[in-house]
Amino acid sequence: MDLVKIAAAAVNQTALDWPGNKHNIIAAIASARQLGASIVCLPELCITGYGCEDAFLSADVQKRARAVLLEVVEHTEGLIVSLGLPLLHHGALFNCACLIADGELLGFVAKQNLAGDGIHYEPRWFKPWPHRLSDDVEIDGQSYPIGEVIFECGGVRIGFEICEDAWAASRPGSALALSAVDVILNPSASHFAFGKQDVRRRLVLESSRAFGVGYVYANLLGNEAGRVIYDGACLIASGGRMAAEGRRFSFANHLITTAVLDLDTTRMNRAKLASFQPAEEPRETRCVEHPFTFPKLAPEKAAAALGGWETGGKVKEEEFARAVSLGLFDYLRKSRANGFVVSLSGGADSAAVALLVSLLVKFGSHELGIAGLLKKLPHIGRLANAASDNEIIHELLLCVYQATRNSSDTTRTAATELAAALHAEFMLLDIDQLVQSYIGIIAHGIGRELTWAQDDIALQNIQARVRSPGVWLLANLRGALLLSTSNRSEAAVSYATMDGDTSGGLSPIAGIDKAFLLRWLDWMHRTGPEGEGSVPALSRIIVQAPTAELRPPAAAQTDEADLMPYELLDAIERAAIRDKHGPVEIFGLMRAEFPAYSAAQLAIWVERFFRLWSRNQWKRERYAPSFHLDDENLDPKTWCRFPILSGGFEQELAELRALVQAEAK
Repeated sequence: MDLVKIAAAAVNQTALDWPGNKHNIIAAIASARQLGASIVCLPELCITGYGCEDAFLSADVQKRARAVLLEVVEHTEGLIVSLGLPLLHHGALFNCACLIADGELLGFVAKQNLAGDGIHYEPRWFKPWPHRLSDDVEIDGQSYPIGEVIFECGGVRIGFEICEDAWAASRPGSALALSAVDVILNPSASHFAFGKQDVRRRLVLESSRAFGVGYVYANLLGNEAGRVIYDGACLIASGGRMAAEGRRFSFANHLITTAVLDLDTTRMNRAKLASFQPAEEPRETRCVEHPFTFPKLAPEKAAAALGGWETGGKVKEEEFARAVSLGLFDYLRKSRANGFVVSLSGGADSAAVALLVSLLVKFGSHELGIAGLLKKLPHIGRLANAASDNEIIHELLLCVYQATRNSSDTTRTAATELAAALHAEFMLLDIDQLVQSYIGIIAHGIGRELTWAQDDIALQNIQARVRSPGVWLLANLRGALLLSTSNRSEAAVSYATMDGDTSGGLSPIAGIDKAFLLRWLDWMHRTGPEGEGSVPALSRIIVQAPTAELRPPAAAQTDEADLMPYELLDAIERAAIRDKHGPVEIFGLMRAEFPAYSAAQLAIWVERFFRLWSRNQWKRERYAPSFHLDDENLDPKTWCRFPILSGGFEQELAELRALVQAEAK
């Protein structure tokens, strides 16, 4: 048996953090060495970070990336290591993977298929490398091959697919298989999205089977640059079987996943494939040979591919809890904020945000230990003497309930009890006098009293806006991060007050719809994440009908009465924004999906959605940064671009009204 131990390394990088990124890379290499690996694959663009945006086009960034590369080379003795970095060649910038063997730089493979949809913008900075082409590039006075290159180290043939390369129809793996590579390394920067791990597993397993290779997938970990969360998924497969799958959503700086592959078996399995036709290596594809001695290994049992919450029935709920808590933790430490402030209303949205902050402490301390967690937050001096999860939460999280005459005892009690259950610091402020003061000033200015009959929206909005300055002041006094509590369903129809409940430096739930959020809170109340348990104090929150609580109590205001049922709202949003259907088409779809509602009522709701959507793009442009949680979100900075000024679907909605009127006759 020709056994080789391979490691896929997940690293938690930060865009343009040269010393921090280098430290994590070197530490990951050292850990892989201790685990006995000979081949180590690190993620795409791990030297610079993937989220450098237009800074990729800085000459200084290129210089510093090359300097880090050369410094890391010195730490690769006895190993074969791949690293990702941008590289300037012939006036164009390429997204490259570099292979190093035993302290010697061997060459660069350039990405052929650039990710340019959704949150990805690679064609803005990089050029795709032409198929079947190789060249030479000079680094520090030395010439190295670049482009479509394979490497043969100690008799083991290694090729690359860089992230999007593997997802494209014209992927490099087909040519690599014909060149009889033994191992394909896939250094990736694959963002988290709900359910994406199942797709990755299928990709890696089928690639290893169809190409007759060992396939190694390494990914970034954590919140690298603000909006995108990486789950650190690492996968190693051979011959259509999973050899190892790493843990996701780790709070560590790096995580190593290893597997021992039997290359003799891999080669013989490839020989059995009727689809494999040996061919002379294409003239344009260079093979770089390098002597390397692999250690003699004994067989190892393959690691279990799945376990724990990954195999449970509520994977999406677990993913949401773990992804956002990790995103919040990295945002906290990388922004050097001193904690979080949440305007806790006693409703679902703010409760979810406060819960996620508490979960970041629990997940982090359970993985790293209290000392390990605090070691990653050295800038927060008041945490130095914390000895438990609860003490850390109390120091990190301030919840503020701001009452007006329209607030109820129900929400006040719900907020008070939840803050106590989470061990958060809690503050109750009465802001009604401030609200009435503003109303009085404006009434005097315009020469008349403001009334609910005439000034409904304005009177609601002033209450929400008056809540903003106080929590901003508290956040400033603490050097803390104010978290906005708006959700994705509100963003779709702009059921939020700009500079009111949208206030904040980060909006952690703006990428999640209200219907799921309500289900998640119910799950947190009954079950909760594996190993953490439930939160009984949510009982007063989950039984409430969601309400902004801005009108007088006698109005019995609810969100769904103001808008439409949330399940319907989210279905219309997906059909309109994700699937790009027009109003008439969506009306037909909703009639089939929601037959309990009349045609006239559905038409009213469809029209309401499109009117609110088109007139409020300016609000979505101004929302605080949010986390990308699925590939359907509404963030105009990462996914869904829409004009601020538009025709407002006037013609389309007129056609919808005519259709409904004709049917009614």
